[in-house]
Amino acid sequence: MKILVLSSYIGPMNTVRPEAEMFISMAKKGHDVTIMTQEHAGYAEVCKQNGVKIIDNYPTKKICLKTIKLVKQELISGNYDICYAFDSKTIPNAAFGCIGTKAKMVTYRGTTGGLYRHDPTAYLTHLHPRVNAIICNADAVAKDVQSRVWSSKVAVKRIYKGHKSAWYQTTATQRADFNLTDEHIIGLCACNVRPSKGISVLLKSLEKVTNPNFHLFLAGNGFEQHAEEIKRSHMSERIHLLGSRSDVPSLLKMVDIQLQPSISGEGFSRAVIEAMAVGTPSIVTTTGGGPEQVEDGVSGYVVNTGNSNELADAINKLIDNPDLILAMGQNAQQRVDSLFSNDTTVKEHLQFFNTITKK
Repeated sequence: MKILVLSSYIGPMNTVRPEAEMFISMAKKGHDVTIMTQEHAGYAEVCKQNGVKIIDNYPTKKICLKTIKLVKQELISGNYDICYAFDSKTIPNAAFGCIGTKAKMVTYRGTTGGLYRHDPTAYLTHLHPRVNAIICNADAVAKDVQSRVWSSKVAVKRIYKGHKSAWYQTTATQRADFNLTDEHIIGLCACNVRPSKGISVLLKSLEKVTNPNFHLFLAGNGFEQHAEEIKRSHMSERIHLLGSRSDVPSLLKMVDIQLQPSISGEGFSRAVIEAMAVGTPSIVTTTGGGPEQVEDGVSGYVVNTGNSNELADAINKLIDNPDLILAMGQNAQQRVDSLFSNDTTVKEHLQFFNTITKK
């Protein structure tokens, strides 16, 4: 099978690697894979070393004539079966480039919400008439997308992005850096703050969290907008604003609990996967793909969206039972290598590609 991929490989290793390793695995299985991306990106070189052809191009805008022409030329000259695009810039250019070729146009969708039939820009991406299939990273995302597409001929498929827990192993940040010890229980919420992230729900839940050994780390941009809520909290002195951090994986390995209080817009969370991979249990909400990632009561807790009382109860259960934290963390790590494995992702993608190319 011949597959042309359009994506950006500039970004954090843990963001790029799952996708790139999937295509490397396909190439090793004998499939002809070409990736159109930034040639200077670190993982582009890794792909080349593993038999993947790299074309140095990433569109400068949503309608980039240079990219459209390049895609069309490559699809026709290479007689490709699949054209797979991953983001808001590559999808429209790939879709226009596919016109007049035999290639099946596939897009990737990673979040719920934001895709609407009344939005003209949606017809440049997933609702583009040239799109044949949409791969979603969670059942919740697939359900949302299925309700948006017009044609029953557009195949919507959930395939989890693949991982290996070994990819995420790192040295834990030292607790001493924050004047804390192993006696303290640390929760971490890492995100760039938007209303959908539910930070006010998290801060409200702390009213019922009374253990003096519990500390909350907030890592990312935008938490300053919750400064007044933090100041009013009874545990304000134990809420640590870390700002933007480049060592979130190391922080996740250090802390005891990963907290994701989102109220909307989540797909398959990378932060949850990173936490699971290093043996840190998560508390997530029922929005988006959280309930698919975390097995409630086994590898973490799933609480109802927007319910600060349930969130507080889940936090307290873990604070009061360090052995439960350890057991859930071990279960979470095992779940990464079973349900969310790279091997499964590769297998399901190839099966799906075979299905749509036969139509």
